[in-house]
Amino acid sequence: MRILAIESATEACSVALFDNGSLLGHFHEVLGRGHAEHLVPAIAALPGKGRADRIVVSLGPGSFTGVRIGLAAARALGLAWTCEVLGYPTLALVATMARAAHPGEPVTVCMTGGHGEWFVQPFGPSGMPDGPWASVTPQAALASDDNRLIAGNKARELAELGDGNKVALDLLPDARHALSLPPALFTADLAPIYGRAPDAKLPGGLAA
Repeated sequence: MRILAIESATEACSVALFDNGSLLGHFHEVLGRGHAEHLVPAIAALPGKGRADRIVVSLGPGSFTGVRIGLAAARALGLAWTCEVLGYPTLALVATMARAAHPGEPVTVCMTGGHGEWFVQPFGPSGMPDGPWASVTPQAALASDDNRLIAGNKARELAELGDGNKVALDLLPDARHALSLPPALFTADLAPIYGRAPDAKLPGGLAA
């Protein structure tokens, strides 16, 4: 079975193609912005133009635009190729990457949120969540973190707020690690996890 993994929920744009678990090709670049221009060409540059029997795609939380771009591409390709599309949580992928470097250790994932807040979630040694994710202030993140290991693009900042006993892994999600996620975290429900309500306002000041 060929599986295409799509990860575009953060400033990293990442795709990977697997055949029976073996990596055939990948693309990973920290773009900041420009996922819409890079994602489809990156998939097309994979062996066989990325065609797969299953697609797995990040649901967020993360960038509102990035999550939408990844999901739109996955849904369109799923229809074109008549294949299954499954979603997974972005923070869990970061936890899985940290688990590869520190097996058997729980980890707190800390990623950029919005309006100065961070997305934070604890994960156990198995890679499954130890609690729900939250969008919180840095001080609230520090107060809620009990793990020695922190991973994510805000891991170093969270560690620096503490007592110096933390191990920080500066990570952005990489599609090459998608197949290492616990199988229970894949879902056919492709509802995006934006993390925050949209900031856009309708005329008259009403929320979008």
